[in-house]
Amino acid sequence: MDEQQLANLRHTLAHVLAAAVRELYPHAKPTIGPTVDNGFYYDFDFSGGDKPGDRELQKIEQKMREILKKWETIEREEVAEAAVREYFAGNPYKLELIDEILARGEPLTLYRSFGTPTSNLQPPTSLFTDLCRGGHAEHPNKDIPSTCFTLDRIAGAYWRGDEKNAMLTRIYGLAFESKDALVAYKTQREEAERRDHRKLGKELGLFFFSELVGPGLPLWTPKGTIIREQLNDYVWQLRKERGFMKVTIPHITKKELYETSGHWSKFADELFKIETREGHLFAMKPMNCPHHTQIFDSTPKSYRDMPQRYAETTMVYRDEQSGELSGLSRVLSITQDDAHVFCRYNQIETEMLAIWDIIDIFYKTFGFSELTVRFSRHDPEHFEKYIGTKERWAEAESKLLAVINSRSQSHFDGLGEAAMYGPKIDFMAKDAMGRTLQVATIQLDLNMPMNFGLSCVNEKGEKEDIAMLHCAIMGSIERFMTILIEHFAGVFPLWLSPVQLRIVPIGEAHRAYAQEVYELLKQADIRVEIDLSDDSLGKRIRNAKVDKLPYFAVIGDKEVEGHTVTLESRGGTTQTLTPEAVREALLERINTRSIDA
Repeated sequence: MDEQQLANLRHTLAHVLAAAVRELYPHAKPTIGPTVDNGFYYDFDFSGGDKPGDRELQKIEQKMREILKKWETIEREEVAEAAVREYFAGNPYKLELIDEILARGEPLTLYRSFGTPTSNLQPPTSLFTDLCRGGHAEHPNKDIPSTCFTLDRIAGAYWRGDEKNAMLTRIYGLAFESKDALVAYKTQREEAERRDHRKLGKELGLFFFSELVGPGLPLWTPKGTIIREQLNDYVWQLRKERGFMKVTIPHITKKELYETSGHWSKFADELFKIETREGHLFAMKPMNCPHHTQIFDSTPKSYRDMPQRYAETTMVYRDEQSGELSGLSRVLSITQDDAHVFCRYNQIETEMLAIWDIIDIFYKTFGFSELTVRFSRHDPEHFEKYIGTKERWAEAESKLLAVINSRSQSHFDGLGEAAMYGPKIDFMAKDAMGRTLQVATIQLDLNMPMNFGLSCVNEKGEKEDIAMLHCAIMGSIERFMTILIEHFAGVFPLWLSPVQLRIVPIGEAHRAYAQEVYELLKQADIRVEIDLSDDSLGKRIRNAKVDKLPYFAVIGDKEVEGHTVTLESRGGTTQTLTPEAVREALLERINTRSIDA
């Protein structure tokens, strides 16, 4: 089954869901029922009567299976406005959709589901009718296995996603091409729930949210901060080796900066705004690139100064709707490991390939050895979403595609996935659960330098336009942390673990030697703890395992007498080593960023 067939299957099941709900709850008003990545949903207004809860899902699902057996065909019918309005006269949501369809100049189409006639003398029975654009299984009762779907959950949803509108009831369904595919998805989702970064982040004490601080504003504990800084230090090490320089910018800016860059006209509604006592309008920065243009433009540049490579890890702020916030994956304060390269056109390929090398090295460290590439270009049918001219976009996309081809890298098309100022190379990785995730990005921008009048003086003494590369290795540290936590299920490699070794002395007589070992390792910058609690030995060992520590060391009479350490890994491997040998073994794994421990 190809993607279109699967989409048709899911969309048909949304109609079946609406039909089942209407049979069981005649007062329900169906609104819209699109497909989603794992199935479908349909929104209903149950005002004026009972509405289902999670307990009723099984009853609705059973009704869907009964209906599906009867649906032989779904047929399209183009209908006059008056007839459609009459049919949906009691449903204000459908009437609103009708107005929008007419405003777009599109025909009004109904899709009617027909059942098998009871005899050759009778016409097919019309079972359900909905306002729809189309995309359905041709013969639902034959094309859709009754075991390939299940209803999943019920949630609230505002009509058209606007909190000013009525709250509706959304019923979600899962649907795949077969029962096996459905079971596989549910198994993967159960594993994803076990690895959920929100759950593990709390259990491991990495970050939390405070109602007093506000939603979407994570607070990082010392343990979580250690991981963030280790990641950022690694990115900086790779950048420093390739000639990047650190810069620092403020967190607010005048409105005029974003008007010049083009961001204000496109994203003004997503900015946190600040009005000063003198009436000046400032914004909390949602991105860093406009600020970095001003650093470049602060002094004249000749071709000898090019390229200029600026890097900065800093927070940006975006005014997301509260309903869109989700753990670390969607927040209001975003920490970007941001970098911008200002270069000549003849330096674009070299600079982009150098960034590509950083991305390859960084992600291989975590076991993401095979990154796929998406060539994210603009959508010419909606050019109003972008800044610049069509000619500059054509030039930028041609140059970017040449870079991809020079790497002999296969890629897939990302129509409409470009940034507002330029095309991108987006890198995609598969995590431990087989999910494809966008990770790093390199963006080629020929438009913002033009908006700011950026240039350098070439060998002939003439002003020359320059290009700007936007590059983020992690993208945002918050989102990358969600990937890492879930990819490793909280079992971080040794070099990333907030605590790398915990020492567990058996009794009072062993504490002095345990303290000696602790001091030796701590002086080597190994993140070591010593458990001096009054808990039993068994509980302290269990705690080390629950905390997912890479290593713990139990110290008793044998270790004190032999001046050794019994080192146990979380994989269960045990070694008896001198304290100095433990130090060297751990440092070797830490310094090579081994993923094995």
